[in-house]
Amino acid sequence: MGRRTFTKEFKREAAGLVVDQGYSIAEACRATGVGSTAMSRWVKQLQGEYGGVTPKAQALTPEQQRIQELEEQVRKLEREKSIPKKGYRSLNVGRSKIFALIDHLREHGNVQQLCSLLEIPRSSYYDYRDRRKKIDVERLRLRAKATEIFNKSRQSAGSRSIMSKLRQDGEIVGRFKVRRLMKEANLVSKQPRPPAYKVAKVERPDIPNHLDRQFDVQQPNQVWCGDITYVWAQGRWIYLAVILDLYSRRVVGWSLSEKVDADLTIAALDHAYQLRGQPTAVTFHSDQGCQYASKSFRQRLWRYRIKQSMSRRGNCWDNAPMERVFRSYKSEWMPSAGYTSFDEAQKDIGRYLMDYYNWYRPHQRNGGRAPAVAEKNPILLSGNS
Repeated sequence: MGRRTFTKEFKREAAGLVVDQGYSIAEACRATGVGSTAMSRWVKQLQGEYGGVTPKAQALTPEQQRIQELEEQVRKLEREKSIPKKGYRSLNVGRSKIFALIDHLREHGNVQQLCSLLEIPRSSYYDYRDRRKKIDVERLRLRAKATEIFNKSRQSAGSRSIMSKLRQDGEIVGRFKVRRLMKEANLVSKQPRPPAYKVAKVERPDIPNHLDRQFDVQQPNQVWCGDITYVWAQGRWIYLAVILDLYSRRVVGWSLSEKVDADLTIAALDHAYQLRGQPTAVTFHSDQGCQYASKSFRQRLWRYRIKQSMSRRGNCWDNAPMERVFRSYKSEWMPSAGYTSFDEAQKDIGRYLMDYYNWYRPHQRNGGRAPAVAEKNPILLSGNS
């Protein structure tokens, strides 16, 4: 036999026998067929409701039933009111956006109600309004400098690079403040995601990997790295060869050609050799491209008394500093649609490599200084590639 259930009307009538008509609990139980425990509970509840106590269980009297209905309506309104507030707060929009929302809604409600709804102190909102009326000349000056640095980098500089340049100019700023300045000026750095490289461990037996990822070099003209990339110009591919001095990550030689052959790499090597004053005891590291393994290029290395080193096949990390130079150029400087002519490409690439990259662009390895500046005034370098 299942458990018996009773309606609130039955409970009210049964308890009324005791409370209203003077029956004893035992008499009321015999008359209704209800157990004494349930009858005692109903009687206690009815007496409490007569005394003005709203029960947690379903009310028996019409007055307390109405009170329970009103309380449920209030709870429902509170839940409905909290939905937009919680939804807006979950967006993590920041106080400035919340203050702007209060400004927008002031016509439809008073400030005290809006601040209470959005859980913002009224004093904070009024402080925001007072600060907005004042012109922060110093902040405008810093924002203008940050924008100038950003535009000079062709919209590629991030908060760390801008912070380094501002500090070099004597400004006392941190990365968080620079981020805020960039956000205020709507400056968004264009940086690509890191590529996924496959790893191999095969070496050329005749040209070992002497460098072996020892990118931390103590002197200029000790280790040079070289590589080739392609650039779109006038509806076709042209090819860029670059040589980097690992000491300060300075570009020391480069060449541009319509053909990707040994002459391209030889021209870049000749440029570096003459520009650096014909140094001796240099190690030249590259990948296993046929241009670097060619007889003519190796003969030029022999003539200059330069020791050759090659990466393992298919392993870009063995020549990571050079990969980073090309990544920086293509993401920071190169036009997205390429160049309209070979001459335009040559001028623009030369400006980037020998001027902007060497003398202006901050480098993490050099403590935020540009490669040529760090080489001219050497301090302890970080060792990062």
